Formats: sequence, C-alpha cells, structure tokens
Amino acid sequence: MEEKNIVAIEIGSSKVKGALGHVSDKGIITVQAVEEEPFLEWVRYGEVSNVEEVGAVLRRIIGRLEERIAPAKVAEVYVGVGARSLCSTTRSVERHLVEEMEIGDDILADLRNQARMAAPPDRDLLAVIPRQYSVDKKSVTQPKGTMGNSVSMDAVLLTCRKQIKSKLERLVVDKMGLKVAGYVVRQTAIADAVLTHEEKRIGCMLVDFGAETTTVSIYKGGHLQFLQTLPMGSRNITRDLMSLNYLEERAEEIKRRQGNASGTSIGAIDDSINYDQVNKCVSARAAEIIANIKEQLKQSGFSASQLARGIIVVGRGAFLAGFNDRLAKEMGMNVRSGSISMADVGISDVRISPVDCVDVLSIVRAAAHSDTHECLSTPEPEPEPEPVEEIEEEEIEEEPARKQPSKPRTSIWDRLRNITERIEGGLVEEDDDEDDVLRDDRN
Repeated sequence: MEEKNIVAIEIGSSKVKGALGHVSDKGIITVQAVEEEPFLEWVRYGEVSNVEEVGAVLRRIIGRLEERIAPAKVAEVYVGVGARSLCSTTRSVERHLVEEMEIGDDILADLRNQARMAAPPDRDLLAVIPRQYSVDKKSVTQPKGTMGNSVSMDAVLLTCRKQIKSKLERLVVDKMGLKVAGYVVRQTAIADAVLTHEEKRIGCMLVDFGAETTTVSIYKGGHLQFLQTLPMGSRNITRDLMSLNYLEERAEEIKRRQGNASGTSIGAIDDSINYDQVNKCVSARAAEIIANIKEQLKQSGFSASQLARGIIVVGRGAFLAGFNDRLAKEMGMNVRSGSISMADVGISDVRISPVDCVDVLSIVRAAAHSDTHECLSTPEPEPEPEPVEEIEEEEIEEEPARKQPSKPRTSIWDRLRNITERIEGGLVEEDDDEDDVLRDDRN
C-alpha cells in the first residue's frame, strides 16, 4: 500500500472542522492535526446556507493546516455529508440465473446497480448498503462463493436532497479552488469507527446528537437496517433558554455549565440566574428529543430487546449533563458514549480529543479505507537563476592630450620690417602696433 496524506472537512451546524492524517504503507492512520472554528449561523440543519461566510471560515482552517505542512499545500479534501434530509429507504432486488452457478463479484455488482436504479429520482444517492442476502430463498451472511439458481439482496439506500452536495461542491471547488476527493456519509463513517463488530451483529442503536439535528441509526446482523435524521438538537435547548432573556452566547454557556436534562436543580452559583427556570427548559426539551428518538425505534420495526448492545451516543449534544442517564431510563436500554478506539487509528497530538472530534476523525478513517487520494501537493522549487558572468572591462590607456601647435614666434626685427613695408604701402591704420611690438619685446 502506498503512503498517502488525507485532508477531511466536516461542516456542522455549530462549527467547521478540518483534519490532517497520514496513512502508512501498512494502512495505519496517524491523525496529525485537527483545526476547528465555531459559528452561530450560516449552516442550518447541517446544510450550508451562506457559501461566502462558510468559505471564509474554511479558508482559515485550511490555512492553519497548511502551516503545519509547509511548503506542501492542500489540493483535495474529503467532505462529510450529513443533514436533516439524510435518510434511508429499503429496496429488494433479485437476479435469476440460467442455471446453478457460483455467485461471484459480477453478480453482486449487478444487484447493487439494480438497487441504485431504484433510488428516488429527485434525491442524491449517497450509498447502497446491503443488509441481507438470500440464495435460492435461503438467507446467507456471505453470498460470494455459494452455489444457486437465484440470488436476492435487501439493501438500504442512503439519500439526501440534491442541494446538499451541490452547495458543498460550490463551497469547496468554486470558493476554495480545491478538488473534492470524495464524499463520506458522516453517520456510517462514525458507526464504522465507533461500533464494534459484535455490537453491529447483536444489535444496537447509534445516536448522533448534534447542534440542530439528531440522527438515529440501527444496526442488526452486522448491517445498517435503518437511518433517520430528526430536525432537532442541542441548539433547541439553547434557544429555549434565550426566551429567559439571555443572549445566545450566554444561553449556550449556561446550558453547558449548569443545564441538566433530568431537571435536577443545582446549587446557586450565579445569583443572576434562575436555575429552576433554566432546568425546567432544559428538561422539557431533552424529554422531547428523547421521545422522538424512541419513536424512531418504533418506526424501524425493531424493539429494545432486539438491540441487546444498547445505545451508543456521539455528538456534542451528548455532553449535556444527565442526558445519557435519562435516555437510558426512558428507552430501557444501556447507554454508552462513543469514541474513536480502533487499532488502525493513532493520534499524534494529545490536544485532539477522540470523543469531541469523533465526526471528522471518522471521515479521515473512512477515506483511508476507500480509494484513497493523495490530498497534498508540493510546489516545485523555483529554478535558481543562472549566474551572470561579469565582463571585465579592459583597461583603456588614455592617450595624452595632443598639444595644439603653437604659432611660430615672430622676431622683433621681422615685425619692424612688416610695419615698415605697410607704411610704405600706405596700409597702416592708427593703432597701437608699435606699443605691441615693444610689449612683446619686453616679454
């Protein structure tokens, strides 16, 4: 296996996260960095509502990741998908064979293609997940290699609104100038990273309790059986507290520090807070969320007794004091918190919490187990300029200045002779020639 570098982003309703991981030639994943930035709007129920603002946040996160890998740059990213519209539908498809033959990969691939064709046309198909196979009407856990005249598959189709991926693509490609290496369904990635093989086989429920959505996934027989996303989360509790005349930031702080899903009032810490009112709001909304989770169990067709491994809760909403205890009591099932604990994932930075960052870490792991793309690019070094040879200037000997030829000096006798001749010829004008002669003689 070739070494690769993975960059994953997770855009939630309360914050954006980015993670950088390295995959060794043996398939071991080392998470090197996680960056995140919170916000209070711009993503509603897991769907990007303001591409410009989210793009600015994501640009800062990518920039901080690139500071750790300089001079390399992020070129591609894996993007997590999960929003209010994410849900599952079931489809059954069958293939009749001309004669008894061995079931191979080509036949199983044909069944998956049939299931894809049966997906709702107005939605994006994210995944086809087989949940049960039958060969000659008999249920089998592993159809490949068996002999039969017919094979059928019951599959779970995961779909979402078409706008979800189109907005993500606009954000990553148009605003960031990056490539989308692949889309990863957040809930199935979390399940693969958090749930044990035994929990999936015996039966369990995975609850992703986020800011504005809560997703319920049910596993049985080793496969996903049901998935539904509820349009409610821990931010509903925050908004209820805002009705007590708190700003959203203050309401969020009170919920985290003093809120209790059981309704139990704590001792007074701040005289400005009415804790009875606070926990009344928190308790009422927590009860509503739990009631809707319970309804999804009913809608799935399973009972609590069939999911003997209980409920595994992830998401920051599960940090609410008393929530897991109340969920266990109302559902009549064991409840535990989910965390990344797979042997193939290591974290090099002790500041990264495997509980708090379970969503983006799961996307890194899912990308590493798929057709992994190298997400980093290293700019080619600029060629060094060729040295310029200095041309030595030849020393030019200056020629000595030429002396102007001096006029021949005329003797006094010659000049007297000239004057005499001029007098005789009548050519002498009145001037000072005689004085000049005398002066020249003295000189």
